[in-house]
Amino acid sequence: MTVLIAGCGDLGTEVGLRLHELGHHVVGLRRRAELLPAALDGHSVDLACQKPAVQPDTDLVIVTVAAGSPDPEVYRAAYVTGLANLLDALDEAHIAPRRFLMVSSTAVYDIDDGSTVDESTPANPGPGTDSILLEAEQLLHARLPAAVVLRLGGVYGPGRERLITQVREGRATLAARNRLTNRIHRDDAAALIVHLMLRSAEPETLYLGVDSTPVPGPEVLAFLAAELGLPEPEIVEAGDRRGGNKRISNQRVLATGFAFSFPSYREGYRAVLAGGARRHP
Repeated sequence: MTVLIAGCGDLGTEVGLRLHELGHHVVGLRRRAELLPAALDGHSVDLACQKPAVQPDTDLVIVTVAAGSPDPEVYRAAYVTGLANLLDALDEAHIAPRRFLMVSSTAVYDIDDGSTVDESTPANPGPGTDSILLEAEQLLHARLPAAVVLRLGGVYGPGRERLITQVREGRATLAARNRLTNRIHRDDAAALIVHLMLRSAEPETLYLGVDSTPVPGPEVLAFLAAELGLPEPEIVEAGDRRGGNKRISNQRVLATGFAFSFPSYREGYRAVLAGGARRHP
């Protein structure tokens, strides 16, 4: 059986390598397939403007698209048009995958009062890219009602080291000092996707992928400064409302039996600083 990963960038590649190690044949779709490791069966496809060829034994489909730009037109092409082209290709090939998972974002919750958000909380995105994400989710569930949407918090890890760089430079930009941040290490995000796709129990149609430690941004910066032996950086408040101020619950994920390797930013960033987090070419 084949696993198809559409939008096979950093996160999708990590997912693909884990599935390959478990014995699965993994097809990765991205604009430049030559960037994929040899373990994955790479195909160069721009889903925003073309339908992919789909192998007839495709059993699992995972969508890990990254728009690469905050421009709403780029978002729509990547998330909505690209998803529609993929779904059309599956329909035209008469392929009904056993499971389908799409990665989305907790940014679809425009909540700014510090309250707790879980899967029962209605999405209420602001205009722009966040509303486009929700539109893609709705498109998916209209066509595949049993598909899984995984809304991830802020992903960090190898190659995603913005806060570390800011601490080293002595100046950090935060939306607001008291705003809660919700994050997940890249390796935990990949492991969670594999877990949801392969576990025997049928998954729910929505999960929130964050670690167990919502935390104000300055606390993370202070921790990184201490780990690096540097003074705490000067904090500049940008006043950006995007992302809101909310405490995201991961109880539904934990109820599946998933165990985080990095349940807080402390373990995760220590692994990044030590170079011990999993890497791929």
